[in-house]
Order: sequence, then C-alpha cells, then structure tokens
Amino acid sequence: MKRIELLSPARDLQCGLAAIDHGADAVYIGAPTHSARAAAGCSVDDIHSLCDYAHVYGARVYVALNTLIRDDELQDVERLVWMLYRAGADALIVQDMGLTRLHLPPIALHASTQTDNRTAERVRFLHSAGFSQVVLARELSLREIADIHRQCPYVSLEVFVHGALCVSYSGQCYASQACTGRSANRGECAQFCRLPFHLTDADGNALARRRHLLSLRDMCRLDHLEALLDAGVSSLKIEGRLKGVDYVKNVTAAYRRRLDEIYARRPSDYGPASSGRCTIGFTPQVEKSFNRGFTSYFLSGPRTDVANTDTPKAMGEKVAVVINKEQTTNNKGRAAETGRHTLVVRALTALHNGDGLCYIDAHGMLQGFRVNRVETIDAHTVRLHTTEPVRPQPSVTLYRNHDQALDTLLAGHTAERRIHITWTLAETPAGYRLSACDEDGHRVDRAIVTAHTPALKPQAGAIRAQLLRLGQTPFVSAEEDIEIETEGERFIPASILGEARRMVCERLVQVRRMAHRPCGVGPGDRKGRPYNCVGSDVYTGPTDYRLNVMNRAAHAFYVEHGITPTEPAFELLPAEAIRGRQIMECRHCVRFSLGLCPKRQGKAGGHAEPLYLQTDDGRKYRLEFDCGQCRMRVFNVEK
Repeated sequence: MKRIELLSPARDLQCGLAAIDHGADAVYIGAPTHSARAAAGCSVDDIHSLCDYAHVYGARVYVALNTLIRDDELQDVERLVWMLYRAGADALIVQDMGLTRLHLPPIALHASTQTDNRTAERVRFLHSAGFSQVVLARELSLREIADIHRQCPYVSLEVFVHGALCVSYSGQCYASQACTGRSANRGECAQFCRLPFHLTDADGNALARRRHLLSLRDMCRLDHLEALLDAGVSSLKIEGRLKGVDYVKNVTAAYRRRLDEIYARRPSDYGPASSGRCTIGFTPQVEKSFNRGFTSYFLSGPRTDVANTDTPKAMGEKVAVVINKEQTTNNKGRAAETGRHTLVVRALTALHNGDGLCYIDAHGMLQGFRVNRVETIDAHTVRLHTTEPVRPQPSVTLYRNHDQALDTLLAGHTAERRIHITWTLAETPAGYRLSACDEDGHRVDRAIVTAHTPALKPQAGAIRAQLLRLGQTPFVSAEEDIEIETEGERFIPASILGEARRMVCERLVQVRRMAHRPCGVGPGDRKGRPYNCVGSDVYTGPTDYRLNVMNRAAHAFYVEHGITPTEPAFELLPAEAIRGRQIMECRHCVRFSLGLCPKRQGKAGGHAEPLYLQTDDGRKYRLEFDCGQCRMRVFNVEK
C-alpha cells in the first residue's frame, strides 16, 4: 500500500494545528525569514510547538525557506536551518541551490516548485543533488506527471491540487521585479498578473480593453485525486499560506473526506501517511472559501477557460439572480426614487444575514455589498435589505464571497482527531499492570502497586468507564477495546486507576513523538556536510539569469555540476540589462484564450504581430508565442 500525503498550508501556529485536526498528513509553514510568502513567516518557537503536536499523529512539518538568498544572508540562513532542525522540522522547501552548499544538519530538502520542475530530466537532476521530494510545476498534464513518475519512480512527487495559480512557471516570473523592484523570488510579489491590461497589435489596434488577461482562476482538483494517485503522485498540496484558519479548515476537510473515500474503495493500493481518525463537525464546501472561480488547469490539456478576465478578486458561489429593485413612496403616496438599500432576488440557495454578495456591473467592474437582513417573500424569492446602496440591474447574477453562516460555524470547534488505542488491565503479584497499545503498535505499560481488594459486585463497568475518560488526550477507545484480566472481582479506587490512565496516556504521547520517522534525506547522511551530487544526470535548461543564481554558493553548486552560469539572478542585473528581457513564461496563452490560436483553433484574428499587453499608464509588454510547445512568453518593454 502506498502512503499518500495530504499537505496543507499554515500561515501561523493556529492554522497549522487546525490543518492537523482536520486531516492533514503534513503541514508546510513559512520560516521566520526567506519564505516565498514574506508576510507569512512563523517564529521558530511556534514551529517547534507545531512539530510537537503534529508528530504525535505521525504528521510532518515542512518549513518553506524558498527564496533566493544574498551572499550576506548565507551565514544567517545556515544558523536558521540548524534552529529549525532542532525545533523538529521534517524538511525544508528550498529554491536557492546555494543552501545545499552550507554546513547543514541531516534534514531533508524538498525542491520547491520555484525551481521550475517540469521535466523528468530536471527531477532526476534534483534528486541526484540530494532532494528527496520534488514539487512539480502546476502546469503539467496528467500524462506528463505519469511520464515523470515512470522515469523517476524513486522520487516522491508533490503536486498542487487546490488554491491560487501563478500564470508564469514558478521561479521564472520577473515581472514584479522589473516593474516595481519587488522580487517574487524573494517573497515580495506585487501580483503584476492581477492587473487589467489592454491587448493591442503591432499597429496599435485594440483586441481587448482593460481585461485581466493574465489573472487565472484558482485550482480545484477535488474530482481528480484518484487519477493523480494513479499517475504516481505521493503528496497532494493545498496552496494558501496567506489564507486564514477558516480556509484551512474547510479545504483540508474537503480533501481529507475525498481521499478517505478513495482509501475505503482501494485499501490495498492507497492509505494515509499519518495516524488518527478525524471527525469533522460540518460539511466541507470548497466553493464557499476564497476562490476566483475554479479550474483543473491543464491537467487534461490546453483549456481556454483558465483565466477569469472579469476580476482578480474572489467572487464565490452563484447564489441569486436579481428580479428588481423595489420602489419607495413619498409622503404623498407617489412613487419616489428606487429603493437604494432593498433588492428582490430569486435565491438559488439559502441566504443569511451578514452575507457578502457581489456582481459584475454594466461596465465590467466587480461591485459588492453586505446583506443586513434577509426577508422571505415565498419559496424562492427573498427581499435583501443591504447596508450599502445597491444598483444591480434585473437578471444580473449575484455571487456570495462571504458566507456568514459558514464563517460563524468555522470560528468554533469543528473537528477532532483521535488515535485508536486498546487497553489491558492485568492482575500482578504486586497489584495490576495497565497497558495501552495504539493503532501503530506502540505499547506503554504502567504498574499499579496496590492491594488486591475483593469486590462485592461486578467492577467491569466501572473500570471501563474510567479507562474511557480520555478527555483532551489524542486518543479514543471503545468498551470492546478494553480487556480485564483479574482473578475474580477486584475493587480498584477510581483515583488510582484514573492516575494510571493519565500516566499511560502521557507516556504514549511521548513514545509516539520519539518514534516519529523523519523524512529521508537523500544521498549520504550529510551530518554537517554539504549535499553532494551522486548521480550522473545533467542539468538541462537556461544558464542566464533564469538560473536564479544570487550568491557564490549557488554559483559553486552549478559549477560543480558542470554548469557555468552566464549571468547572475535577474534581481542583480542593472536596469539597462533587463530591457527587452523575458519576464514571464506561461502555458496560459492569451491568444488561445481569445480563440485566435492558428495551430489549435485554426484561425487568426487578422491582426499584425507582435501583440502587446499595455497597462493604463502606457507601459507595454511584448508577447511571443511558441506554438510548437504551446507557450507564451512576456517581454519587458520600455514605456
């Protein structure tokens, strides 16, 4: 049976604990510094607390240290890695190859998706350099993923299954740096791709005006999990290290339930990578958490609907269609101004006081309002009293991007995760021995030194009731899981038996933490030594700024592997050197999404190439189309 990892994001300790409680087999969290989400770093103390909690369940904690590192930061990063190792972190998620040349503890390294992992050659190269798990590019199809697994069956493959999408191949986007001086590869992305653009041809003709042409929908592969497992994926990753605890709870629980259904049907093929059973106190619905509309992306090949050109903001689920705006009357009984705070709609689902609704107006702009009160008119018609003036026209669709009822529910205690244990109470010459054995075979014994006091009535019920009082422990048991081996009826004071139960549970938690298996660390033990390339696989890819070499250690890494970087990282290039350079490489193609692909759609728009993306302030970015590989490249152009 192959153990499958559900990997959830954590913005902070609270999110990490919630992820474990709601079914995550592993959690990834940002390091205090050098995380690709600079706003989502976590203290070493909190990471230590999360590791202590997760390891009880056999769950793992991965720390994202996935930014490019400057020369003057290498020493501090090395110290930080040792602190994270001592805190119990199971692996580091890494982008900068310079980190592999530092004096490191024997901690596993995972290759971030920022290392642009889209080919089997790249995966083999990273594995031979010491990476035990590789996060594949989001753009890969199911067939491409299966092919990489076929060629690299010894590598653990991690794929994203849910959350926000970057339009460029990760690690190959320099748009934010070029336009604002904020580097996405340093965790400070300015989200250039969420801007509105005009699309013009070489003659200046507009093909699209103020559309969010690069803003992708969010990924949702809830219905494709089994296919991904069969393709060879071993880790399923949920994006969202900037999201709140309600998102983590809802999305993690949804994927946990779907995976459990697969495991129940195919118990000999797949199972969870951690222990314990989750009891979820609500019905997970991913469409109710933050999303820009969903797409499975390119899992089944090229698609025209991966972008949401209307808005880069979350719209949520369709909930109603506007019927009309009610009119008010003045004090003379005549119709006055149309009601600005009242709306009659046909409800597609239940609406609640406090909901946040939105719609696209006649100018293509996203508008939103809060529902103050919902008044039922009939079975499908409701009157909405709003806190802000509303102006949607009849027949406009309303979306809910804030579900007040779900948010209230998720703010409370919504899940428990318990590890099954069995009990044995056996009589000994000195008293009794209380033993507990958990679902993974860990066993703890506790001697109870006390006199054998005969009982006048049956004691089994009282003993079982005492042993089932597991309270806030991570364990659960049932009456049939308790075996009592005494010579006749014995009276054991509840205080003595309760104290023994408490001590056994505490010791079993410690045993489980000590028995936690860290990730494999790849070739060699590397105790305080650099990572080494033991294979013969050769790197294939660019050697210019797209190699992302920001420090001398990264340069040494590539030279050692027979690669000579021809340029430093984009962030180190002078301003004159970035003019006209490629700043994005995308599988999403603007021309294809508009139905103008000459190869796949067999038609062109009669426009003059090249095409340009243009911002409102006049900045232009040239587009280049590689139809052979179905790629679009974006180039930096002067204003």
